[in-house]
Amino acid sequence: MRIIAGKFRRRKLFTNPGLTTRPITDRVKESLLEQIQKRIQGKRVADIFAGTGTIGLEVLSRGAERVTFIEKDRKAIELLRANIEQLSCEDEVLVWPADVLRCSFVPKGTQAEDFSPWETVFFDPPYAMVPNIKTGSPLWNSMRRLARENVTTPDATLVFRVPKRVDFDLPSEWEIDWSLTRSGMTIHICTKSEATTESETEAESVEPS
Repeated sequence: MRIIAGKFRRRKLFTNPGLTTRPITDRVKESLLEQIQKRIQGKRVADIFAGTGTIGLEVLSRGAERVTFIEKDRKAIELLRANIEQLSCEDEVLVWPADVLRCSFVPKGTQAEDFSPWETVFFDPPYAMVPNIKTGSPLWNSMRRLARENVTTPDATLVFRVPKRVDFDLPSEWEIDWSLTRSGMTIHICTKSEATTESETEAESVEPS
């Protein structure tokens, strides 16, 4: 696996042969990222279910300001850290070993304010988990938490990859703007729903009692 474009172009990355999702081919990755370049350039990005960081490091190479990686697999995290070290981009990334089903999505520590709230989120669960994204399920609730105002900005983009022709429930906080279907997968580009944005605006305008 290699980085396609940007400041790290052609740099090879360590990958985990045990990944449970199909890796995005270079052709699909290039097609997707060309269409959402404005949602990456200079943005704070989260790569959730990051694996060894192939997506997050690609968008960092293409001009993202900061990238937060969330992953719980120890081997994947080890390889992710090795990739970051060989690219010498430690100051631009935050590695967060966490279970997405339980994660608050609110970074802690002295660097937290530099990395969030996120403006673009890549959400790439293992394919086997996607049919279980039903109303009230743990992963569905995780997607709802991603819409909170202290997690993502009002104009945030959610890039959600799933297997082609698999049913799931999308929380009402998000709505699909457009989709890209290639090589047995569908990538949904989602934005916050109007109701969610209005709710956040109202919450921000309320003064403490």
